[in-house]
Amino acid sequence: MKRNLIALAAFLCLAGSAVGAPPLNESRPVSVTVDEGTSMSASVSPDGQMLAMDLQGSIWVLPASGGAAKRITDVFNDARQPVWSPDGKTIAFFAYRDGGYDLWAINPDGTNQHQLTQGAFDDREPVFSHDGAEIAFSSDRGSPLGSDINIFVLDLKSGAIRQLTRNPAEDTMPSWSPDDRQISFVSTRDAGRNVYAVDSTGGEERRLVATTAHIDAASWGGEVVAHGVDGAKGWLEVNGRNLTGDEHVFPFQPSFLSRNEFFYVSDGKIRKRDLSGSIQTIPFTATLEVTPVNGTYVRKKRDFTSQAPRKALGIVRPMLSPDGKFIAFAALGDIYVMPVTGGTPRNLTHDAAYDTDPAWSPDGNGLVYTSDKAGGLLQLWLRDMRSGSERQITHLSTQPISPTFSPDGKRIAFLDVDGMWRRSSIAVIDVDTGAITKIHDSIFAPGAPTWSPDGKRVMVAMVSPYSAKYREGTNQLLSMSSTGPATASDDKWYAPVPNLSIDSRGWNGPVWSPGGTRMLAVYEGYLSVFPVSAAGEPLGAPRRITTEIAYAPSWAGDSRHVLYQSNDKLRLLDSETGDVQTVPLNLTYHVNVPKTHLVVHVGKLVDGVSKTARSDMDIVIDGNRITAVAPHVAGRAAIEAPQLTAMPGLIDFHSHRQSDSGEQQGREFLAYGVTTVRSPGGLPYEAVEDREASDAGIRVSPRIYDTGHLMEWQRVYYKMGIAISSNAHLAMELERARILGFDMLKSYVRMPDIQQRHIVEFGHSIGVPSSSHEGYPSAFSGIDSMEHTEGTSRRGYSPKMTLGRSYKDVFSILGAAHMTMTPTLFSSMRLLLADEPAMRDDPRLALDPPWLKNQILGPQPAPDISGTGKLIIDVLHAGGRIVAGTDQPGPMYMHSELAAYVRFGMTPYEALRAATAVPADFLQLDAGVIAPGKLADIVLVEGNPLENIGNAHKVKRVIANGRMFSIEDLLSGQAKNAPRQ
Repeated sequence: MKRNLIALAAFLCLAGSAVGAPPLNESRPVSVTVDEGTSMSASVSPDGQMLAMDLQGSIWVLPASGGAAKRITDVFNDARQPVWSPDGKTIAFFAYRDGGYDLWAINPDGTNQHQLTQGAFDDREPVFSHDGAEIAFSSDRGSPLGSDINIFVLDLKSGAIRQLTRNPAEDTMPSWSPDDRQISFVSTRDAGRNVYAVDSTGGEERRLVATTAHIDAASWGGEVVAHGVDGAKGWLEVNGRNLTGDEHVFPFQPSFLSRNEFFYVSDGKIRKRDLSGSIQTIPFTATLEVTPVNGTYVRKKRDFTSQAPRKALGIVRPMLSPDGKFIAFAALGDIYVMPVTGGTPRNLTHDAAYDTDPAWSPDGNGLVYTSDKAGGLLQLWLRDMRSGSERQITHLSTQPISPTFSPDGKRIAFLDVDGMWRRSSIAVIDVDTGAITKIHDSIFAPGAPTWSPDGKRVMVAMVSPYSAKYREGTNQLLSMSSTGPATASDDKWYAPVPNLSIDSRGWNGPVWSPGGTRMLAVYEGYLSVFPVSAAGEPLGAPRRITTEIAYAPSWAGDSRHVLYQSNDKLRLLDSETGDVQTVPLNLTYHVNVPKTHLVVHVGKLVDGVSKTARSDMDIVIDGNRITAVAPHVAGRAAIEAPQLTAMPGLIDFHSHRQSDSGEQQGREFLAYGVTTVRSPGGLPYEAVEDREASDAGIRVSPRIYDTGHLMEWQRVYYKMGIAISSNAHLAMELERARILGFDMLKSYVRMPDIQQRHIVEFGHSIGVPSSSHEGYPSAFSGIDSMEHTEGTSRRGYSPKMTLGRSYKDVFSILGAAHMTMTPTLFSSMRLLLADEPAMRDDPRLALDPPWLKNQILGPQPAPDISGTGKLIIDVLHAGGRIVAGTDQPGPMYMHSELAAYVRFGMTPYEALRAATAVPADFLQLDAGVIAPGKLADIVLVEGNPLENIGNAHKVKRVIANGRMFSIEDLLSGQAKNAPRQ
């Protein structure tokens, strides 16, 4: 581990110097003192004199009467839920120090921190037996293909671990009975959350407390005190009796001082209570350090002006032909073919559609790919490579992607996207008849299909979660019958290396060899091969066959030669000799700058700077830049819009662009006034292709600021996530991000805090910001931005909000760090539709796939997000920056986001700037305001959005990169892409 850290540090230094980045300015930490905590637990020492608490991922101690807390662990532990040993000499907790949750212990003075458990599994929620000899805890220890959470006991003297529960339900939050003979725990069995008990030596499990409430935690003192939850309300109860009234009680175990007295946390405060109702609030203060990032490094700025040719880096699914002589791939919106000897590729499609995912037929005479060239959703198209003729072979209401031919060429397996984030069923189409058979019901974002040599089995990479409670797992092999049934009754799972994940489910394998005896997959950044049976069962461990990062492998028909991507190169490998060569690729593009002069006359001008609108103004545009903004001169305007208001184009700061949305998604964003999208996670080469096609004007689309993989650690959930295995693997992934020119880096929820700091430092060394779901210690590490007010957390609960509310620690940290926060209030759509029911019939929704339209309009109760609204305003007032983002593929969500900001207390001016000037400043984008020299990203709407933010969605015309589009042309598909250069 230490050696890897040194190697990574050296790599970071080299990366910074290699690109000529200026030296970083000195960053000065500032102190923040808080007297409230969010998602915090507290534990009392056996003598009642001291408390331990887990504020913002560190363990702190303070007198039980209150006072200044002292931090006894460093900020990188992600240490949670401390408990005291019966002799008061040790505090146990669980922590994410090494990239997995393990049990740890430390002396109350901060000395002798040491690890009690280790391994691939997550161990959580420790609690000492009353004799101090053992610790009960919950863990997902079990099968590498996924298990459930059970209760275990650690013998502190021998280190032996015994398992107590084995029910397929999720068993958590253990607590010892007063005599240590039993252990209570919370369980999801019996269709609810109940408190169960089991003998501490094992045996039959019995229900101890039954309740209609949702139970999150329980602690056994004189009686079992349970934490009940109903929506955003939390309380403590005994035998169904509410002990805490209207307090907002945090979902952790109370800590008993005696059979009658206990400590707990509610409303951000530590409290002491007894079963009779007496209560005392324990005041505390804690001081944390944050590192404001503003001005501490020089940011990269995108060039939207230079006409110099640029190398196309977004090469999607490069696939070697069966004879090994040609490569097919998608880039710049089209399908290309080129010889393996290199040169300028031949454009096969040359259209305005979103053409992607090409795959050869086994005889090399056919090429199947995904395209929306017929209008509407993506469909599968088949090209005869001899005649050049093409035909559409699917006509679905869903989105077929990732097609792969069967070995006999008669069938094609594909993923049929029918939900968010590429949730897909798996289907097979008969090439001759067009008959489609669903062979697997919808699952969450599987990888591309690959066929067994006899055509009887189809295999995909699929995430295998370790438990139902925590969604992350490892990408493993899922095999199914190629003829069905779709009910998963024939599923077979394989883990070639237990607990080691295939890097991602996006073009990292598995890929079956045509001969059927070997399989390719990418592990730890490297391309590996392993032997398999005819049914796909691994017969040996994967063997590395590259010494460099690899992606998108494909076999030649000889089952020997392999094509793969490595950073910005295509590489051809002889898998037997190890010889590898680079395939020369000459494909360039130019940034689109229109050769036009426009003068637009508007009745009102909201420039993004002034709090009031100007009247009767002309906006002069040359190419893609605004050259003048002046009072109207009669006869000067080429475009008359005196009844409309001009405002800056909106910026969606968080929307993951994905190819299954097709070309029409870009038009829909523009139709809702969104002229720039920041996509904080995607498949790397697909993300680059989208950015390049947009910059070149090939696709009618907003500007794209993007990144590649969500960077995870060892476990993963999303298809666009990558399970990074080590510091060496992280270094390779960061180098790929630099070479592909990403605009940001995304540290995701399983990334340890120390490694996250390395990501931040590397990003700053090359001039790009980093982001995560985390508030702290991210703010200490100098991270630039935080996504979501809540969002997924590896802890199973958010450290930013407790049951819908945040406290002073969160907004004080974000404000002092001047961090940028993107709330992503997608549940606010219910509020918008309630306020503006006419939007249910908005014709722009026709550009969404049916499943997304149903999601937007489906019957759901309006949520209580008042706590979220308070956090947003608190962060804004504390010095943080709020930027509007949706985390949704449907751009209507931008307007529910803005409406929610105003509902919470922002002025329409502040809300509009959160979607224009503020994110533009963060992105170093010359937009977000309407002024000379700025890029011409302008929206013409009915009404004044400074008077009513709802007017921002009443779009009539859009000017994107200096090109004018009417709402009618955007909806009909008549909006044309720019002429190709």
